[in-house]
Amino acid sequence: MHSIIKLILIPVSVICILSANANGQQSSEDASKNLTKYVKVKLEADLSHLSQNQKKMIPLLIEAASEMDEAFWKQAYGDPTELKQTVTSEALKKHIEINYGPWERLQENRPFISGQSAKPLGANFYPNDMSKEEFEAAVIAAPELKDLYTMVRRNPKTKELYTIPYSDFFQTEFKSAAAKLREAAELAEDDGFRAYLLARSKALLSNQYQPSDFAWMDMKSNDIDIVIGPIETYEDQLYGYKAACESYVLIKDLSWSERLTKYAAMLPELQKGLPVADKYKQETPGTNSDLNAYDVIFYAGDCNSGSKTIAINLPNDEEVQLKKGSRRLQLKNAMQAKFDQILVPIAKLLIVPDQQKHITFNAFFSNTMFHEVAHGLGIKNTITGKGRVREALRETSSALEEGKADILGLYMVSKLLEQGEITEGTLEDYYVTFMAGIFRSVRFGASSAHGKANMIRFNFFKDRGAFTRNEAGQYRVNMDKMKLAIAQLSDQILQLQGNGDYEAARNFAENMGFVGEILKADLERVNQRGIPTDIVFDQGMKALNLK
Repeated sequence: MHSIIKLILIPVSVICILSANANGQQSSEDASKNLTKYVKVKLEADLSHLSQNQKKMIPLLIEAASEMDEAFWKQAYGDPTELKQTVTSEALKKHIEINYGPWERLQENRPFISGQSAKPLGANFYPNDMSKEEFEAAVIAAPELKDLYTMVRRNPKTKELYTIPYSDFFQTEFKSAAAKLREAAELAEDDGFRAYLLARSKALLSNQYQPSDFAWMDMKSNDIDIVIGPIETYEDQLYGYKAACESYVLIKDLSWSERLTKYAAMLPELQKGLPVADKYKQETPGTNSDLNAYDVIFYAGDCNSGSKTIAINLPNDEEVQLKKGSRRLQLKNAMQAKFDQILVPIAKLLIVPDQQKHITFNAFFSNTMFHEVAHGLGIKNTITGKGRVREALRETSSALEEGKADILGLYMVSKLLEQGEITEGTLEDYYVTFMAGIFRSVRFGASSAHGKANMIRFNFFKDRGAFTRNEAGQYRVNMDKMKLAIAQLSDQILQLQGNGDYEAARNFAENMGFVGEILKADLERVNQRGIPTDIVFDQGMKALNLK
């Protein structure tokens, strides 16, 4: 018997939040024109199947995760005390909490509080008065300025840039989180989970995360999991160098996980068949990868800001990936909420009626799953001697990587259907559901790597006739042209990554990563229907009915 997680969708409490005009000012006109809507989801769990020790661990893991919330605030904005005190509107206070600052993440980071300036591209990872030229000149003498786990600050006397390790900058938060992880480790009944908790607690205090990444990869059988620490680099839109703090507390879905186990072993063969020249696929993906489905019971920090994550592919450390592979965690309950409340209503509005039957949760789940699997395909290191792809492509890296994962995920679906490895649904199910998913994700805006990737893909598909739009504003997938466009876009992105050509990548993103007038009008129709943009959570100990 495995856990049952319930997502209670509360339609009467859809949260309508005011966005702002170009000057950051609120007005009654804005209230009627610009609304970001979030449907509230209550995360509940039936924990009756867990042992007493496992039940005791959950509060400790949630407390540890909550410390990442405090750390992420400092990375994304700084101390929010004064900001929160200046706002009296409950709606705006909630909006500040959702966005971890006064900028609307799902509307190009526009300020929604009067008097606020534009959000710094480097968030609060770097001094606000630092120029890119200054940083790049300083890196020559001090390459540690690019380190993932450091904050960059300016010496007030010499004006020089220097770094503060996260373990020092977030000493209060990280010490507390580490202590909670050690307490949880004392209760752990699974040896691998205990080893991971202890390794991760050490990492928070030492700034050395690779050993705990290896320990996490070696943990196979525990039904409870926690992802915690500085992980993704999306928040750093200046360079993509700095990892943002976040955490998830998770319960494994045993029945769905069993369905996914066979795919990890197929990665090397899928890598060989990628639609790109051989020199761009010489790396061999690790085969120790796990594919599992989880129900998430707590989000904190980066993953809880703006649009909510529905799948995880970790660790990001390229050395760990090449030696051990990675773990792909599908957050099934969050996926189901977004599918039911957002994707299906969008599809009914924007997909031609005779293709709407191809919108299925199985296709949505599988497309998302293979997106995460596809992060392990392609290339991690440039073939031109420019080092790792992530560093060579700088701030363009995240959007291209997300675009690669999306498009190679579809490539994988096509191949596995042909081979009979996937037996549920038809290729049209996956393609049409994917097309509807573009309209869902593009609403996240260009400030999101996922939103930018969807803009690029929509325009690429449009240029190649992969879909058509009728006079009623409904879209039809052209199956043959879609399949060809998938291969062409895969080839282009893999070459950009392999070559490590920053200028070419930036030009590609700028030329393709925009929302045209017709798409903009269609998205406005979606907004006018009152379809939520994303979800927010009623979560934690109270939601779980734990004291």
